[in-house]
Amino acid sequence: MSPLLPADSPLSRRLLLGGGGAATLAAVGTGLLPTAADARQPDGRQGRLPRKVDVVVVGAGLSGLVAADQLARRGVDVLCVEARGRVGGRVLNHHLDAGGTIEAGGAFIGPTQDHIAALAKRLGVRTFLQYNEGRSVYISSMTGRQEYSGTVPPDPTILPDAAVLLTRIDSMAAEIDVSAPWSHPDARAWDAMSLGEFIRRNAVNAQGIGNLIKSWTQPGFGADPDELSLLFVLWYVASGGNETTAGTFARSSDTSGGAQESRFVGGSQLVPIRLARRLGDVVALKAAVRRIEQRDGRVLVHTRRGTVRARRVIVAAPPPLVLDMDWDPQLPTDRRQLLRHMDMGQLMKCDAIYDKPFWREDGLNGFGINDAGAARAVFDNSPPTGDPGVLLAFVGGGTWREYGPMRRRDRREAVLRGFADMFGDRALKPVEYTEQDWTQERWTRGGPTAVHAPGTLVDFGPAIRRPFGRVHWAGTETSTYWSGYMDGAVRAGERAALEVRDVL
Repeated sequence: MSPLLPADSPLSRRLLLGGGGAATLAAVGTGLLPTAADARQPDGRQGRLPRKVDVVVVGAGLSGLVAADQLARRGVDVLCVEARGRVGGRVLNHHLDAGGTIEAGGAFIGPTQDHIAALAKRLGVRTFLQYNEGRSVYISSMTGRQEYSGTVPPDPTILPDAAVLLTRIDSMAAEIDVSAPWSHPDARAWDAMSLGEFIRRNAVNAQGIGNLIKSWTQPGFGADPDELSLLFVLWYVASGGNETTAGTFARSSDTSGGAQESRFVGGSQLVPIRLARRLGDVVALKAAVRRIEQRDGRVLVHTRRGTVRARRVIVAAPPPLVLDMDWDPQLPTDRRQLLRHMDMGQLMKCDAIYDKPFWREDGLNGFGINDAGAARAVFDNSPPTGDPGVLLAFVGGGTWREYGPMRRRDRREAVLRGFADMFGDRALKPVEYTEQDWTQERWTRGGPTAVHAPGTLVDFGPAIRRPFGRVHWAGTETSTYWSGYMDGAVRAGERAALEVRDVL
């Protein structure tokens, strides 16, 4: 443990997106092994859509599928329409040429994420612990490359600020009502300030600690500290728990004991794929919604595959796509303003695949932080067997704006150079390289979540879950716990389904 930090300090290498603990591959429990069928998208409803149903759910990501499932299991006539030719939304598997599956989208599950855990268990989708044995790597323009284990990155210029700032963030977050962060007495002042400004006001080496905290905000939000409302970040930290366990910065960013503790065997998209298969004809793919009309006590949902009349509608789509729909009557002003101020993060995931995870032979766990370059936050993203080996770089926020517009060949070279700086020149010669740029996804337009810039959450946030006539809202951004995560998506779908059931 660093002499600059007390033994019970909340700061750890895991806290700053690293690994922790001694476990490698956990016993994954009982359940169904992934099958060849799991790699194929469910067909869903073929032919004409029904003329009328009780409820239309817009979006077959996790949140929409959960809402549809909750209603269908209780005998409600429901149809879930999806613009894409696949289910899962921001949850997407990538099948490797070398064998095995990794996640191109949402991947992790951790303690207090009880709702996604229960759903996965019901569907027979198992989990395994994220690999975290061995030393991490830290590269600083001031101190160079260092390997470390068990504590924070060994940079004495940032340790004191890190301990103070993160303790203070936890203390402030503990005061936030997760269902109404705008109700805090200091909400307007905190909302007017960016996380970056908060760091500059409260740190001695603001540039150093701010640069390090980017390794959390860029993967977690697809944004830099100056682009995030402090109140939004405090609420996000507070939401990283459940009804009996308070959220903390550590739980939102740790591996062992935190949000990045485990992954799903066969990839996270197994959950929506298996759920959609159970729903069968309830799900209709390639049915983008163009217009939603409310009139005469009914809702007309106009899709690419036809028009469906419903008694209620649940919209579980990313904010920009809701604004793209034609609404009659128009969305309320507060709802429109809210959606306009919920910008999608900018994020891509870059994976390099190797015959084996060679870094483990050197006693390294595959996690690294660099204060510069394309590979700022790096993980071991290998399948549970460790065969093949995979290194993952999150390229988000300002790093995405620098490297995202590059030609793929040049960006690949920059990412591999970042891996090599951390783990040696063997990283320059992968057997496969793959990217997923969420800003280029037509039906998402960014990731991993929508964020609030300074000065937006207090004024527009209260509309987040308020129904609009017969239209109700789901999607991970509407959850009070684990917003931005798969657990938040499941929770939001469950809550929206309950709202609708109560008024049908």
